[in-house]
Amino acid sequence: MINFQHKPVLLDEVISGLNIKPGGIYVDCTMGGGGHSSEILKRIGSRGVLIGFDKDEDAIKTCKERFKEFDNVIIVKSDFKNAYKFLIENGYSKKIDGILIDLGVSSYQIDTAERGFSFLHNGKLDMRMDQSQELTAFTVVNTYSEKQLLKILYEYGEESNAKNIVKNICKARQEKPIETTFELKEIIEKSFPKKIIYGKGGVSKKTFQAIRIEVNQELEGLKKCIENLIDLLNEKGRIAIISFHSLEDRIVKNVFKDATTGCICPPKTPVCICKHKQICDMVTRKPITARQEELQKNSRSSSAKLRIVEKI
Repeated sequence: MINFQHKPVLLDEVISGLNIKPGGIYVDCTMGGGGHSSEILKRIGSRGVLIGFDKDEDAIKTCKERFKEFDNVIIVKSDFKNAYKFLIENGYSKKIDGILIDLGVSSYQIDTAERGFSFLHNGKLDMRMDQSQELTAFTVVNTYSEKQLLKILYEYGEESNAKNIVKNICKARQEKPIETTFELKEIIEKSFPKKIIYGKGGVSKKTFQAIRIEVNQELEGLKKCIENLIDLLNEKGRIAIISFHSLEDRIVKNVFKDATTGCICPPKTPVCICKHKQICDMVTRKPITARQEELQKNSRSSSAKLRIVEKI
């Protein structure tokens, strides 16, 4: 059996925030190792239904084994951005009591060297969450144009030193393909003054994040996906989303703000003409972050932000 170890981030806060009711229908859009799912299952009981999605085959195998004794768990190998279509086609429109989306990369994916996600482990440049797809980090690093790489690093990594990094990537790949995470890490570090490398530590983080987002198209269609999933919620149903970097959090924040806002006409408009209606109440005025106790046990929770809204 695959050892898909993953510490669920903000577990207590998610379970509390979803306000889980026995017999309810809940969706875990990113099951991973099943950490959040198992706690949801404990609370919905045998009359409830849990529908889980993940596009990582290892996660699917792990959860099928973990939940094989439960006949009220439906596991779907798919990107969660396809969840709306699946749920609509299977009659769950307006019937969902709670939805969770954890937008992070699992500990298993990061710590498994051959998956190529981390600059801390040497492995082939891969970074695919869905290993059946064709696009890999190797392809991005070795075949994308200088202009494309600059765009990715600026937009997805918010990397201010993108020009130097891309210049050195393009120079290195002329001699031989860049094949491993450590090769890429070395090129990135050469693009910074030594005092910055030793002072800041992980100067490769933003570039690896940018390439990973591109490989998995993590931001593509995210806004529309969240809007669609909100539409599936039952009255008083809740959607909880954990984000890990500012790009994701900005999208989540804006969708939630729009859903919890009524008329958006200019202040002096005598009669509402926008027809914009509030469809949710905000549960979390500010994002929930990890407590000190969790930070000590799981440093990867440090960048996690949890936002929740409730359908009205």
